Amino acid sequence: MKLKFKRCLDIEGEIKAPSSKSYTHRAIILASLADGYSQVFNPLLSEDTLSTLNACITLGADITNFGNYVDINGVNGIIKPNFNPQPFITNPEHIINLGNSGTSLRLLTSIAALGNTEVVFTGDDSLQTRPMGDLLEALKSLGVKTESVDNKAPITVFPGFEGGITSISGNVSSQFISSILISAPLTEKGVELEVLPEFVSKPYVDMTIDIMNKFGVNVDVSLEGENTKFIVKPQKYTACDYIVEGDYSSSSYLLAACAIFGGKITILNLFKDSKQGDKIILDILSEMGANINCDVNSVTIESQGNLKSIDEIDLANAPDLLPTIAILAALADGTTKIKGIGHTRFKETDRIATTCEELRKCGCELEEFEDYIIIKGQTLNKNEEFIVSSHKDHRLAMAFILLNLKGYNVIIDGGDVFNVSFPEFIEAMSSIGVDLELSY
Repeated sequence: MKLKFKRCLDIEGEIKAPSSKSYTHRAIILASLADGYSQVFNPLLSEDTLSTLNACITLGADITNFGNYVDINGVNGIIKPNFNPQPFITNPEHIINLGNSGTSLRLLTSIAALGNTEVVFTGDDSLQTRPMGDLLEALKSLGVKTESVDNKAPITVFPGFEGGITSISGNVSSQFISSILISAPLTEKGVELEVLPEFVSKPYVDMTIDIMNKFGVNVDVSLEGENTKFIVKPQKYTACDYIVEGDYSSSSYLLAACAIFGGKITILNLFKDSKQGDKIILDILSEMGANINCDVNSVTIESQGNLKSIDEIDLANAPDLLPTIAILAALADGTTKIKGIGHTRFKETDRIATTCEELRKCGCELEEFEDYIIIKGQTLNKNEEFIVSSHKDHRLAMAFILLNLKGYNVIIDGGDVFNVSFPEFIEAMSSIGVDLELSY
């Protein structure tokens, strides 16, 4: 399906931020592992998080109600997979299909090794390209046996997670680290995990530790030279009621729309003290010329629509912002270097390559390097209609449609992919004044 721009007369209003995808994944998993009954309020129920939810049902959790809250009766750390038909999926031959959700694959691989039978994780074509070697090698030192081709899904995970001492590179995916940490307290020995530099996307690990604490598990963190060491002793997760905060990643499209077109909006449920790395979007937009005001749990942005470039933007801790920041840079007055993004080559797509490919298609002058991009702003072509491919990447689709707010004529092929993380994207944009539509 194609995502198209219809019109925008004014951008104004107040809107509640979409719930955090990262926190929703983690809350569902920890509640499923806990002893007792939890309620997860304000969850994001998107394609990705439903993959996690359904996998947790298969791994033994009792999960009901799928709306403003989710009821979860946890397994008390005892993983006993049930491969009978579940509410949304059928799992023959010990297979759990995770669709396009890389987060589900990475977080659940370690957890499956705590069970009493083998589990096969697979997914769509894109998921089967995601590198998993660093995680599988780290788990091997902890007693976990896996089988796969080229360290990619489908991955068979066998029971036998004993715990112990291991290390992992921090420059590919923070989700590998979060995966080991989440499962560590349920092992016999606990886990001592050393993360080797460079440690990218560290705020996502901080988020993991934060929510683990909410469910009753402590993680000791120390620095040893340039390495970070995590020590997790054997413990139990305790059920609790958990409210999922708003998502800075998804809200970046609403904030960017206002910054690009001009106007004033307030986004509720964005916490000032959030541990989300993508909160850096506020600093970036402020430096580009927007006026940002933060309350305890809301953000107000006001803009005249005149963006100025930033010499250098480091997204090492906020990789999901790359497509949004690239669009802002392409529309700004001046040249911007976006660095610290080498690890985005291992997302839903090679995000550096696909972002650059589609920007070039629209006439943008840029230089692409292994781990950074240099974008010359205001070089896009306004004289043609461009069909931009989403490459089945939700973040590309939502970012590139914003070009229309500056008078460019851009249609997103495969634009319905926003359902992966932001199912209400069209409705949310409409509520602030931007009318979009899907068509065949």
